Amino acid sequence: MQSIQKEPFMKHNVYFEGKVQSLGLATAQGPATVGVISPGKFTFSTSTEERMVITSGTLKVKLPGKDWAVMKINNEFIVSAKASFDVEADADVSYICYYR
Repeated sequence: MQSIQKEPFMKHNVYFEGKVQSLGLATAQGPATVGVISPGKFTFSTSTEERMVITSGTLKVKLPGKDWAVMKINNEFIVSAKASFDVEADADVSYICYYR
């Protein structure tokens, strides 16, 4: 018997003309996205708290009220709800982001 889902399990998100892409999924920790950031500098806004974990590459991050920080594999950072933050990548970076 085939189960019927009302909504797609995975959602494909495309930002900044395809330079940032992610897939949304459900995890034991709640909703999340896994994605890739191509080289460039980007500004994101949050609606909920986000916890990002770098899974490959190196990402420069500027959180609200903080200086630029370098995040490498297994480093994580939290961004408050209703905030914006900047990221900069010199090469492809992968991440997983958990939403609260």
